[in-house]
Amino acid sequence: QVQLVESGGGLVQPGGSLKLSCATSGFTFSNYAMSWYRQAPGKERELVARVSSTGGSTNYADSVKGRFTISRDNAKKTMYLQMNSLKPEDTAVYYCNREYGYWGQGTQVTVSS
Repeated sequence: QVQLVESGGGLVQPGGSLKLSCATSGFTFSNYAMSWYRQAPGKERELVARVSSTGGSTNYADSVKGRFTISRDNAKKTMYLQMNSLKPEDTAVYYCNREYGYWGQGTQVTVSS
């Protein structure tokens, strides 16, 4: 079965960096676009970034452009999100998503001094 497992979240000070990973299994990873979403308390889940199946095309929410970088390693069946210059408003649970409704359990990112 499809499994998506996020890791790498934690507590970081404003201006700091974190790198999230999404390890996958149960499907042919290289056939699917993948995305990162996030959900802050009291807010709707929102798209953060998306990467095409080959990694050749990426899209970002305006709020993270220039600070976050999405990537993937098809040989390792893993997707990444490098987050730099983190702000308190980036605090949320971050979710890995595969096309057609598959989600990971989420990893908490807290940006606070």
